[in-house]
Amino acid sequence: MAGQIRVIDHPVIQHKLTDMRRRDTRSDDFRRLLREISMLMAYEVMRDWPLDTVEIETPITRMRAPVLAGKEPCLVSILRAGAGILDGMLEVLPSARVGHIGLYREPTTLTAVEYYCKLPEDLAQREAVILDPMLATGHSAIAATSRVKESGAATVKFVCLLASPEGVAAFHEAHPDVPVFTAAVDSHLNSHGYIVPGLGDAGDRLFGTK
Repeated sequence: MAGQIRVIDHPVIQHKLTDMRRRDTRSDDFRRLLREISMLMAYEVMRDWPLDTVEIETPITRMRAPVLAGKEPCLVSILRAGAGILDGMLEVLPSARVGHIGLYREPTTLTAVEYYCKLPEDLAQREAVILDPMLATGHSAIAATSRVKESGAATVKFVCLLASPEGVAAFHEAHPDVPVFTAAVDSHLNSHGYIVPGLGDAGDRLFGTK
């Protein structure tokens, strides 16, 4: 899936996304909806997780049954809004390791500035799944992915709720080997670097800070 974008357009996800887009959706409902969408997206993001078989005993007989193989993935949340996706993903992948990268967008240049990074020491043995609700300009996604690669992740995926065509193009130019999973690719970016029609600032809407 290198250099590709996967739009997860399941009807239930699309319905919940519409509710998230509504300007009058409250922060508590916004958080719940993002958690629910993230749980549903987790199944598709991890569809290629390899399986092994083990011998078990059912109430009827013994059999060889499938189990997940290898180490659990590392879910890397881009602070602060990535926490909304992380909560849902951990419902499905409770044994996953968790990393955090703190980035803020410099208001004039829109470039990403890192202020915090904590990743598992054994990242080289795991698949890293980077989480951020919005792939807008792509600056934060590119910076976080570069940081995760520098830390030696075996493979990397990027998961977002919404993406812009400009952000996808910039991201794939910088990281053509990293697939992007999203619920929708919207029309364009406005002059302030926000996705249109979008849903506003995901962090502010998650935490009620505006």
